[in-house]
Amino acid sequence: MEANMKLSFPQLLELVKKLPGEQKLKLSKELEKETIQSKLTELLTSFRTENLTMNQITEEVEKVRQQKYDQRTSH
Repeated sequence: MEANMKLSFPQLLELVKKLPGEQKLKLSKELEKETIQSKLTELLTSFRTENLTMNQITEEVEKVRQQKYDQRTSH
């Protein structure tokens, strides 16, 4: 049997507060998984680009390597 209810956030919060500790922990872990997945998707999307060529990537890598080398040899 399926039931649908409209709850406000404060109502939902009150229900969660009444849950036993073990169920609160399980709910917390599920929410954390959902949040992490959402943030990971957002992060991966922000890095996705079709504007970079392999030559541009290689040039940038070489610049960073040179900077790192210069830092190590200047001390």
